[in-house]
Amino acid sequence: MINIGYNGTVWYDARMMSKNHLAVALLLWLFAGPGFGQEQKTQVKGTEYAPLLERVKGGDFSIDFQRLRFSYMESPERHQAKDASKQEQEMWQALNRKDYKNAAQNADAVLAGEFVNLDAHFVGYIAYREMQNEALSNFHHSVFTGLMKSILDSGDGQSTKTAYVVITTHEEYVLLNLRGLRPGKQSVFNESGHNYDVLEATDPKTNQTVKLYFNVDIPFKHYL
Repeated sequence: MINIGYNGTVWYDARMMSKNHLAVALLLWLFAGPGFGQEQKTQVKGTEYAPLLERVKGGDFSIDFQRLRFSYMESPERHQAKDASKQEQEMWQALNRKDYKNAAQNADAVLAGEFVNLDAHFVGYIAYREMQNEALSNFHHSVFTGLMKSILDSGDGQSTKTAYVVITTHEEYVLLNLRGLRPGKQSVFNESGHNYDVLEATDPKTNQTVKLYFNVDIPFKHYL
């Protein structure tokens, strides 16, 4: 049975968790790759987005997903995208009521303007899986994996020097959820000309507090 939970920042699929589709097998694979400094590959031209998008839509998952995310923020596609907040809300509601067709349609509507939206790929993965459309389910799973791994590979979150580099603050909470952490206190500060979010999260298994650093230069530039 599907059990989807979402409170505006986090989500989970109980069956997927139990069968290790994403939360265990994918998590281990995501963390297997080596990290690199946050200063690497931060200068991206918006014109890169369209060709990268075309490649991944054609099934090329060897693309640099970090450059896809970064270039989206600079792209005319982002500035021309229509507000899809209603569709994003509806995709979750439809998924919770097991209206998988409607969930998939709304997820696709969100992705039409924001292909780097992690939540929409997650919903698409689940919805198409339940409709037994293996090809589209696998597609969204692969894109979600690529996008998420690009965040995890940007650092380890243990300090400002190795902070995870995000393009939206929502990506921070998706990462916390993937790691099974409960978000807590949040603080923002500037150091050496860079902006950082620090999230204190709790590991429910150990009840220990984990502190993670996120470089939020990109959200500050585009949203503030």
